Amino acid sequence: MPRIYTDPAAVVDDIIRETGPRLTVGLPLGLGKANHIANALYRRAAADSDLDLTFFAALTLEKPRPSNEMERRFIAPVIERLFGEWPDLDYASALHKGDLPPNIKIIEFFFLAGKWLRNTYAQQHYVAANYTHAASYILDHGLNVITQLVAKRVVGGETRYSLSCNTDTTLDLLRARAAGRASFKLVGQVNSQLPFMPGAGDLPASEFSAVLDSPATDFPLFAPPSEPVSDTKYAIGLHTAGLIRDGGSLQIGIGQTSDALAQSLILRHRDNARFREIATRLAPDRTMAETAPFAIGLYGVSEMVFEAFLGLIKAGVLKREVDGAVLHGAFFLGSQSFYRALREMTPDELSRIQMTAVSFTNDLYGDEAGKRHARVDARFVNNTMMATLMGAAVSDGLENGQVVSGVGGQYNFVAQAFALQGARSILTLEASRREKSGVVSNIRWAYGHATVPRHLRDIVVTEYGVADLRGKSDADVIAAMLNVADSRFQAELMRQAKDAGKLPKSHEIPAVHRENFAGRIKAALRPAHAAGLLPRFPFGSDFTEVEQRLIPALETLRDASRSPLSLMGLLMKGLRPGDVSTQPALARMGLDHPTTLSDRLYRALLNGALKESGK
Repeated sequence: MPRIYTDPAAVVDDIIRETGPRLTVGLPLGLGKANHIANALYRRAAADSDLDLTFFAALTLEKPRPSNEMERRFIAPVIERLFGEWPDLDYASALHKGDLPPNIKIIEFFFLAGKWLRNTYAQQHYVAANYTHAASYILDHGLNVITQLVAKRVVGGETRYSLSCNTDTTLDLLRARAAGRASFKLVGQVNSQLPFMPGAGDLPASEFSAVLDSPATDFPLFAPPSEPVSDTKYAIGLHTAGLIRDGGSLQIGIGQTSDALAQSLILRHRDNARFREIATRLAPDRTMAETAPFAIGLYGVSEMVFEAFLGLIKAGVLKREVDGAVLHGAFFLGSQSFYRALREMTPDELSRIQMTAVSFTNDLYGDEAGKRHARVDARFVNNTMMATLMGAAVSDGLENGQVVSGVGGQYNFVAQAFALQGARSILTLEASRREKSGVVSNIRWAYGHATVPRHLRDIVVTEYGVADLRGKSDADVIAAMLNVADSRFQAELMRQAKDAGKLPKSHEIPAVHRENFAGRIKAALRPAHAAGLLPRFPFGSDFTEVEQRLIPALETLRDASRSPLSLMGLLMKGLRPGDVSTQPALARMGLDHPTTLSDRLYRALLNGALKESGK
């Protein structure tokens, strides 16, 4: 049975006594990190150079960091409210400061998006890995300890621990240990807020060598607030919803596009006529293949589980059962309301959500026949940062080698889409983005890095439509990608393709696709917004009502800051006689009674942005 401790330092003594001075420690991806134990290990190694400590991790979570004064005024109270008692990870702070001791090494295979760009240590120690390969890589590095956040339950006098949010690689590593292919200590830290999930991650206490269990080391779970869903994301979600086949299987990644897709699927199921009407307004030239309500329903098999999946279950969209479950997942992360919903589910409700190994969700190996039978008409929906005209996708890094996030499971799911009969890989993409230099296209002629190669091109969806690329010639693929590109960049992209001899000189983009502008999307979705069908926070929000109003205003201010003329326009608008409705927002930002010149300037700019975004 495990040794039970109330002091993290005592847990470290136990680990060193059992394993010796060379420690290769696996830290689960995201939510499942045992922060107090990790910090105690880090501090011991920092104080004792005779210890050799390696953390092998992924998705190191950190509290948001404001980058300017207005962000600080907005986010500081949110951080305190949502993350105030969450313990920061010492190794992350050391990496940011560049003072990691030489006897400590941090290796990650997936970054929090954009957080480690230009951090030379993190970039140099990043390991490029499919999610399903991470377990074997950490074993190759000499894994001898896993520390993991766990839920605890005592039934009939027997204590059991749930891997809960991170069954992903831990279950695969435990199977390797059971088969004699690995030798490591599993150390748990009990968290009272972590849902106790049934299934393969429900473990007897005997699997653990030590457990930290104390009210002093209990802490609120990391709960990033949901971001508002923009018109661009809703357009992508609505287009994608017309590709999901009733009776099929569904995998979706996290983010606003996934929230938009889930809400679109719910709309398709609950208010089918309105869904068809919106879809027609959005793409009058396209006949969607899949628009009927979900009579059979979908089965979810997704490495990540988040709040939108609960919405799909509640709405009756996710209801096709496989081995008693409507959803198999490998890890979860979400809002406090999401965690609370899992904790408060009845045993029968919770049994329909099975947390399992990432090798199950992301691969066909192991019971391949059963997986093929279950994953009929699968749709694997993931986001990508950029794509080329010939269908390659850029999802994890830049052409200069800098890693933005990681491959994760994207390549796994693309491979499944080609291995399973009737399955499709759907990569969603905003057609353009705004940078300091101005608006740039996310569809490129060529790019010096690819996550998914062009020979695995399948379906690409932007806010302007669907490009079906599978099995098409290069010229046909280029033509399809041009049709869903931002019209501000179509002519130049087409010229590059023609100059390279990959597109006939006579090719012209159809007139219906030469109006790919944000204004058209906004106009198409306006009636749906007015009817309350496309809420900015479809699955709830941890932001207050005033904060929800501030978010679009701050986005307007951010965009205007790139243009002196636009900024001056907001300033002039904000200096005009005030609107009483903006007062709560100004007060929330501490600008209701400005006393300094800079505060008066901030007040006027924000007041103008509130008026502009409220139109």
